[in-house]
Amino acid sequence: MERWVTWRTAMERALYGETGFYGRGERPAAHFRTSVHASARYAEALAGLLATVDEALGRPPRLHLVDVGAGCGRLLMRILDAVDPELAERVDAVAVELAPRSPSVPERVTWRSVLPDEITGLVIANEWLDNVPLDVVELTPSGPRMVLVDPATGAERAGPVPSDEDLAWVERWWPLRALGDRAEVGHPRCNAWASVLHRLRGGLALAVDYAHGRDARPAHGTLTGYRDGHTVPAVPDGSCDITAHVALDACLDAGATAGATGSTLTTQRRALRALGLTGARPPLGLASSDPRGYVAALCQAGEEAELIDPSGLGGFGWLAQTAGIELPSALTA
Repeated sequence: MERWVTWRTAMERALYGETGFYGRGERPAAHFRTSVHASARYAEALAGLLATVDEALGRPPRLHLVDVGAGCGRLLMRILDAVDPELAERVDAVAVELAPRSPSVPERVTWRSVLPDEITGLVIANEWLDNVPLDVVELTPSGPRMVLVDPATGAERAGPVPSDEDLAWVERWWPLRALGDRAEVGHPRCNAWASVLHRLRGGLALAVDYAHGRDARPAHGTLTGYRDGHTVPAVPDGSCDITAHVALDACLDAGATAGATGSTLTTQRRALRALGLTGARPPLGLASSDPRGYVAALCQAGEEAELIDPSGLGGFGWLAQTAGIELPSALTA
């Protein structure tokens, strides 16, 4: 195996190769905390969104619920538990995941490695796009150059001139202004997201991820490793998860080009608050009249507060795009 490769090649092997992080079946919950694992309240909020989409589509006989990058399938199972039984009966639940099916996933959930050809309903991509491999370009004294990496050590060096496609994306979405500035070239994420919208015949597609906008791109990028609950150097040797924040504004544009009829970009804090998660403490009087109820309500408030914390999970970007229906009001509030 060659020593120096592009970051996109290194990420592809490190994450999805036969001995890669996800290729060998690692589960995200063992390595980093996500909204899905923080609280069932997250799934309950998305269950409400699913009901809204169902109503907007006229309550079809079959309604797709597709989780892209489903991990162990917990989000799908929690949403199915939270929706009205009549709706749950009509839901065609699909987990799109490269890792092996978890034994805990019920048979009613279809497990597959690629997206369905056609989707009518709700697609959720929760922390999927940040794992789509990408290249890195750095501005050098000789102009923009690809950054090459040694997968075994994480060492880097300057490589060849980027492709015209890379340069065009960087110029539009992540301009390099000073020597040493880096761009994480996001067109593979844009293409991946557009592939979702191409398949959406009616309903809503939602991408949830750490994100940044064109006017606030980090000068030196966001590549990060996660292992056993800790951030570690982003060494693409397969020993850790490798992520990079997502240019959701560029993905929005790609989704619109792919046929989205409605688009909005918001934060998890704003969206979940509009969906009913406030993090408000229960009234103190409840502690006397119903001590157990008070403790349960206090735990729920703490879980909601974590989900909407603007410096944590609440800072996630939410990109919502529709096909054939209006955007739910909770996502445009």
